[in-house]
This record gives sequence, structure tokens and C-alpha cells, in this order.
Amino acid sequence: MDKMRMESVDMTAHNIEKIGALFPNCITETKDENGRLKKAINFELLKQMLSEDVIDSDEAYEFTWVGKKAAIVEANKPIRKTLRPCKEESVNWDTTENLYIEGDNLEVLKLLQESYLGKVKMIYIDPPYNTGNDFVYRDDFAQTSDEYAEDSGQIDDEGNRLFKNTDSNGRFHSDWCSMIYSRLLLAMNLLQNDGIIFMSIDDCEYDNLKKICDEVFGQRNYVGTILWKKKTNGNNMGFLPPVHDYILCYAKNIVAINDMGYPVTDEFISKTFSNPDNDPRGPWTTTDLSANHKGPYFAIINPANGAIHYPPDGRYWVFNEEEVKRRIEDGRIIFGRTGNGKPVQKVFAANRKFGKIRAESWWDNKGMNADATAELSVLFGKSKLFTHPKPSKLLYNILKISTGKDDIVLDFFSGSATTAHAAMQLNAEDKGTRKFIMIQLPEKCDENSEAYKTGYKTICEIGKERIRRAGKKIKEENPLTTQDLDIGFRVLKLAGSNMNDVYYGVNEYNQGMLSMLESNIKPDRTNLDLLFGCLLEWGLPLSLPYSAETIEGCTVHNYNDGDLIACFDENVPESVIKAIAKKQPLRAVFRDSSFANSPSKINVGEIFKMLAPDTRVKVI
Repeated sequence: MDKMRMESVDMTAHNIEKIGALFPNCITETKDENGRLKKAINFELLKQMLSEDVIDSDEAYEFTWVGKKAAIVEANKPIRKTLRPCKEESVNWDTTENLYIEGDNLEVLKLLQESYLGKVKMIYIDPPYNTGNDFVYRDDFAQTSDEYAEDSGQIDDEGNRLFKNTDSNGRFHSDWCSMIYSRLLLAMNLLQNDGIIFMSIDDCEYDNLKKICDEVFGQRNYVGTILWKKKTNGNNMGFLPPVHDYILCYAKNIVAINDMGYPVTDEFISKTFSNPDNDPRGPWTTTDLSANHKGPYFAIINPANGAIHYPPDGRYWVFNEEEVKRRIEDGRIIFGRTGNGKPVQKVFAANRKFGKIRAESWWDNKGMNADATAELSVLFGKSKLFTHPKPSKLLYNILKISTGKDDIVLDFFSGSATTAHAAMQLNAEDKGTRKFIMIQLPEKCDENSEAYKTGYKTICEIGKERIRRAGKKIKEENPLTTQDLDIGFRVLKLAGSNMNDVYYGVNEYNQGMLSMLESNIKPDRTNLDLLFGCLLEWGLPLSLPYSAETIEGCTVHNYNDGDLIACFDENVPESVIKAIAKKQPLRAVFRDSSFANSPSKINVGEIFKMLAPDTRVKVI
């Protein structure tokens, strides 16, 4: 029983493409013998991507900063941590498919690499804009007790300092780049092949963020940048007061995106098509009869008034002369709606295959900052509980142009949980079942803030309460269409490993330490803690149905109807082992300490070989 842990092809070019698919940031350009540009591998960077340590070498022409290599190492470094369920703070624990995860998003993203690899359709993040006081990051440098006493920053559960990246810091931009780089490296892995990521940012780090994304996702996967109008005036800031933010958009694989935009509605069709001449072929609109590619060039004569028409300069007709005459006779080519204009062709709604309506890049009617503040005020009955929230209308539109009804969406700088709010709202309108994963650092609210005075000690508390209130409000406002709407969420909290960390040599044990050997599991961990630790290691989604039953006094946990069955009781009798095996689960897990000796464990293996030979059995 295992423990949990033609002309021949240009092979060089082929291998470069394969490496590029895995590590797009390692693809660079060089010149061949004829001086033509070709793709090449940045081997130094590739070595760094595959190394656990910082490699000291000269760096090639690339976008770089102090700490870039260390950021790669940090992204690839394994961690001994887990996610502990918190049922008491959850909503509809047993049935919900949504997740709210508290903890450092870098570490949480690492833990989700197996469970959500290639499963997320859309990621939205609103990272800190690096204004000098909004950026909390981990600092692992040594610090004396006196320094700690003077330090005004926070510490995490592991005792590491969390600092605000102030503009007095000499590594102001470098620290921000390192912070976002390592997280995007991990986030890219979670996207589906046709997945898309949206990132809000302002002028301070826009340029750096785009360069980083060109590396991480590949320049060819740049979809575009949305300019979002966030307010009506710039408060006289600078010589050109800003009234917009940027929303950078990249694809995991832009070739895999079939379409992107708003669904075609009956309202759109009625506004776009009409039938003023009562054409029996139905409603129609008109399109240009010319194109900018080379084609037929001749005079088209209006049979009604003899007017002669040629294509505009540099353009050509899309049909030959014979086809044009036929279409004029058939009424498919007309001379404007009055009969005296230039020739255009009719396009009938009944013959058109509709795709998506393009969203375009200028968004000036998708909610503003003031709307976001007002939205929270309505939900909480208090103003200014959260600084710089995003309006749910903005996220609603991002979700609408980029997701299908059954997709998973992720926000790992979730803040006030606007993304969750928007996902529930869209689901209520189109009867979708989109699932959200929110990740947020439990950063403390300032003691002088309205949030703290109201009783919210951390940003996470605000986010979770916003989801509760928004979900309830959506259901109350849409009682006929939201009976099955999932407004719940499972709360999971980042914590140290469920397992004891014991690092003693054989000769270092004494009699008083022998009791520690009775179990390798921390005494404060529950069966549910252990179950979710197993889910992470086995790469199972964390939002699937769960049930428990008692068999001969032992608690048996059944995850997603047999995807995993676990029993963490001590001294599990053979009859219970057989009962579990008869269910033929895909996976089974027990405590190592549940079995008195090696023969007992061997016997368990034999039972499963006989009753459930395809079951993978492990112990913790």
C-alpha cells in the first residue's frame, strides 16, 4: 500500500514549439545564417524554470528586474501546507460548488495545481496597483526581535512578515513584478486550453504587467486591452487627470478560442434587421459590396436612374459582373434604401449564421467606482466598508463575453468578492451554473476603518458576508428563476500540513517522545481536514458532493459517490474494510496508524485485490 506522494520534420523547430507550449517565457528570437529571424530557446531562463535554486549567470536581452529568478524559484518551490475546511463559515456546505479560500494566493495557487489543472475558463484579478500603500507581500528576510517589535506590518500563520511595498522602497517596481510574475506562472497552469485571463491595472504598472504577460502567456496570446471608464472626473490629478483603468486580456491558447463576445439576442436582431419593403425573404440589413482585396472592377449601373458606380479607390467588387446583374434582378443588391444611393447587398437574418457580438475595447457604460461603492452600501447598510471595490456590472460583462454557463471562474485577489457576486447574478439571468473560486489574503482591516468599527476584522470577513447578502438579494429579486441557484460557498483556510514535522535522528528519541510515534497526524486536525488534504494530493476538485455514514461505529467518508472513500478511525476492523471495498471506490484512504502492524496492512491490500482490484489504496 503506497503512501500519498514529408521532407523530414525540422525536429529542432518542432522541439522548440513543444518547449514553447510549456514555457512561453523561454522563447526568444535569433538570426539564421541568412540573417532571418527565427525562434530560439533562452536556455539560461529554461534552466532557471527547471531549477529549485537561483542560477547565477549573465542574462540575455529580456525584460528583467532584481529578483526575477528568485520569483521563478518561488513559483516552483513545493510547500508543506493544506486547506482546512471551515463549515461554520460556509453556506450550503453539502451542496454548493463554489469555494472561498483564505490565505496567501501564491501558496493557495500551488495547492490548486493538481485539483484544477486546466479546468478554469476565466480568471479575473484586480491586483494591487502598487500605489505605495496597497501592496502587501511576504518578506522572508531575517529580523531581530527588536526589529520585529518596531515593525508595523503583519505576520502570517507561519510567522513570516507581511510588508506594505511603500514607494520609498528601492525595489518598489521589482518587488511588485516579482509578486505578480510568480502568481501568473501558476495561474496559467489552471486555465483551460481556451481559457482567458483579465487583469485590472492602472498606469503605474501597466507597462510592466504587459511585458510580464507577454513572457508568461506568449505575445501571440495577447487578446487586447479594455479601457474601462471608472469615474467622471480625475479629481485634477496630474496634467491629464485619469478617468480610466486598463483591463489586460490574454488567452491560454488564442487559436483555441472559437468566439468571444456577447450572445446574440432577439433584441439585437430586431434592432439590426428590418423589412421596410416587405421582402418575402424576411428581415434584412445591408453590407458593403466592395472589399480591399483584389477582385472584379467594372461599372455597376442603377437600372432606375442610369447612375454609374465604381468601387471606391483601392477597393474591388466582391462579385463578378454576371453575379451582380443576377442579384440586382433578384433584389439582393439594392441602391440604398431610397434607390438612389450606392449599391449595397442585402443580408437576410434567416440566412445569417450568428456568432458573438464583439465587445470592443472602450467600456464607458459598465459601471463606475461610484456604482461599486453604492452597491456595497445597499448590501451592508454602511458606506465605505471597502476601498476601491469594482462594480459587479463590470465583472458581469467580463463573465458574459468570456464564459459559458457551466464554467469555472477564479479570482485570486478577490477583495470584496465582486466576481462571486457577478457570477451569481449572471447565473440567475441565464440559468447558468458557473462556479467561482475566490482567494483572498486575510489582511486585517485598519482599526480606524468603518469596516473594523462595524465588526469586520479582515477583508475576508467582508468578502464572505458580501456573497451571503448578494446571494440572498438575488434570490429575493428573482424568485421564479432562482430556485436552483447556487448561492453557497465552501470556506477553506490555508494552514500548515496536517502531518507532524518530526526531524529526529534514531539516537535522539527518548521515552517521553515515543508517544509522538503513535500518530503522525497533528492532534488538532479533524477527519474533514484529513479528507481535504487527501483531495489536494490526489488532485480532486474541492467542491464535489460529500457524505458520511457510520459502519460498525466507524465514520466512513464518501466523496463524490466513490471517487474517494476514507476512514480515519483507529483500529478499523476487517469487516469495515470489506464494506468499503464492496463499494468499489476509485480511491481509498486510511490512517497508517489504523493498522497494528505490517501484516494488517498487507491484509487490507489483499481484501481490496479480491473485492475491488481497481481501487487505489493509500494511507496517511
